[in-house]
Amino acid sequence: MLDQLMKDVLAKMAKAIGVVEHELGALRTGRANPHLLDGISVVAYGSETPINQVATVSTPDATSITIQPWDTSVLGAIEKAILQANIGMTPSNDGKVVRLHIPPMTEDSRKEMVKRAHGIAEEGRVSIRNLRRHDNDEI
Repeated sequence: MLDQLMKDVLAKMAKAIGVVEHELGALRTGRANPHLLDGISVVAYGSETPINQVATVSTPDATSITIQPWDTSVLGAIEKAILQANIGMTPSNDGKVVRLHIPPMTEDSRKEMVKRAHGIAEEGRVSIRNLRRHDNDEI
């Protein structure tokens, strides 16, 4: 029984760590990262679809992201979804590709990013503590 409890809590802890890693990876750090667009869905073909399922998302350099849809009729929907997501970047469309320019970070945005990173880390620590406490209570 203890072995099963340990396996369960270790799996849950690994999942909590994975969530923290994913959230830290999606922070806007001033460098181009395709994960910045993970939470954005596009209304395409009559349903909401994540951007990475209707287009190829790439980072040609450190300050830009390119989104090349497989069907060019979705370009307008991609632009609209990015604008509605309010991620602090304005998309530009050249008819085939949507480009996002990542602005350099200011001192205020750096401080905000640090606060957010600390918050994400603290949520992860609290989650692990709660799992550990629950497991200790079970034992």
